[in-house]
Amino acid sequence: MIEIGFKSDKGIRRKNNEDAFFVIPEQNVYLVADGVGGNNAGEIASRTTADNIAEYVRNNPIHESYMEAELKDYFLICLNHVNKKIYELSQKHLENIGMATTIAIVYVAGNNAYVVNVGDSRVYLHRKGSLTQITEDHTYVNALIKRGAITKEQARFHEKRNVITRAIGGEKAIKPDFFRVEVRQNDIILLCTDGLCGEVDDEMICRILSRGESMSQTSTNLVGKANQCGGHDNITVICLKT
Repeated sequence: MIEIGFKSDKGIRRKNNEDAFFVIPEQNVYLVADGVGGNNAGEIASRTTADNIAEYVRNNPIHESYMEAELKDYFLICLNHVNKKIYELSQKHLENIGMATTIAIVYVAGNNAYVVNVGDSRVYLHRKGSLTQITEDHTYVNALIKRGAITKEQARFHEKRNVITRAIGGEKAIKPDFFRVEVRQNDIILLCTDGLCGEVDDEMICRILSRGESMSQTSTNLVGKANQCGGHDNITVICLKT
């Protein structure tokens, strides 16, 4: 039985919350999305994406017999369907030009968690006081880090730290990343938008996850810490204890 906690907040500096999330416990599917684009287009992109993924999963239940390759195909078909919808919306209406969204999805099956992401919303695994980032940010600064041009600490304050290189709706074709990670009893899987990890470093996130509190309280504490550290962006978290 998975214990679930979640919370979303617009932060201190933003007028609107352009994040979206969905929990589908009966299918063990969980997702967060962070919209980009002016004139509320980011909010439309994230919410439309979250709603359409949830609808797809409910209309096409994941079979327990699916192997890893079949799950990868399943989510690729799902995200291609959603990407086409968001891309067409961005081209159809002038006010929606540039609309797009990140997405991070977790599907838990038995002793495995399958993770799919596009953009810089993250998924972490917390185990016995240690925190590991499962996803890789699709951002300009992360490309610089991989080349050794800047450090992770420099990336946190880089002027182009918010530039995303992949997003749902950003282009006609998408390239999601797909990961499988083994999960054990009392592991915590954290899904979050960059409103959390952009404000709170991994060490503090790990400390909050290590307190042993309920997932609901943990989610509240993470969002509270992000606001305490500045709250410059919308903040959304989902905490799953296996």
